[in-house]
Amino acid sequence: MSVLDRLGQKLLFSFDPETAHGMSIAALRCGLPLGAPRDARLPTHDARLKVSLCGLDFPNPLGMAAGYDKNAEVPDALLGLGFGFAEVGTITPLPQSGNPKPRIFRLTADEAVINRLGFNNEGHAAAEKRLAARKGRQGIVGVNIGANKDSADRIADYERGVARFAPYASYLTVNISSPNTPGLRNMQAREQLGELLSRVMAARAAATAQRPIFLKIAPDLVEAELEDIAAEVSEKKIDGVIVSNTTLARTGLWSGGLANETGGLSGKPLFERSTAVLARMRKLLGPQMAIIGVGGVDSAEAALEKIRAGADLVQLYTGMIYAGPALPGRIIAGMARLAERERLKSIGELRDSGCAHWSERL
Repeated sequence: MSVLDRLGQKLLFSFDPETAHGMSIAALRCGLPLGAPRDARLPTHDARLKVSLCGLDFPNPLGMAAGYDKNAEVPDALLGLGFGFAEVGTITPLPQSGNPKPRIFRLTADEAVINRLGFNNEGHAAAEKRLAARKGRQGIVGVNIGANKDSADRIADYERGVARFAPYASYLTVNISSPNTPGLRNMQAREQLGELLSRVMAARAAATAQRPIFLKIAPDLVEAELEDIAAEVSEKKIDGVIVSNTTLARTGLWSGGLANETGGLSGKPLFERSTAVLARMRKLLGPQMAIIGVGGVDSAEAALEKIRAGADLVQLYTGMIYAGPALPGRIIAGMARLAERERLKSIGELRDSGCAHWSERL
């Protein structure tokens, strides 16, 4: 981390986490130069890092995960940091305030965060207005859709999300894996999941634009649950899976009392479990299914290990809180150096090379 990054982190860490998050969004919205997107010694575009997946051409495999830009305020600014794609949301049909504050907790000793936000966002209409304004611009922007906490028909909320954002999204993510909306993770059970995916795919077929559909799952799943999800995803012809959301586990943490806060844990402690689940899903789904790996990515080495475990693309969020906004550029630079050193024609040549190792660790 550079001296500038350290100073910026010290400033942000002097505020509570939610205020600091709002400040970072405001800075990006105002166009402040928060980080160097690339190593100046590298070419602007490295063909070895390009990934073609689900009809989309990603300039590099690193993306910003959902949860940071909940209201689609700064996707283009995020792309400007060096990300190959950005995912906005989670967005619900109606605005909702989420759970009571405080609801974000930094576990600095573990380079982790616990959140229990509860899909706080401004709703479909506000996000649609912003995404419509950027229509026609370059850059891959996914939209992560969810259900309102008090919805009478949560599946219908996902159908509405598909219909509303298909004209603007590069891809859509169906998020049923947040632990902070009561009962939401129950939709990962096979019967509910089958109905959800059937209706989502029907909504896509009826939409004005056909976009890839990804399913985001939790890391806290046992083998039988993973098998059920893989079967439904394959049967319903979903385009891909995002592994994974935050975890409810608290094993091995160094932080004190904050570690007992309820909510989902993200950051470095999530890396091993999420990577093992990723590898297991790759084995269950086979080589053709698209998989995005998320959880504990804070370096080029961690991102590359996700690819070795079976990921086509990788996302991060919490890692940038601790490593600074220049992190995406450093990761991309590191990937390019490895490709040069190993004489790879494509970074995708690494995929699955560590899948057997990681799948055995689940």
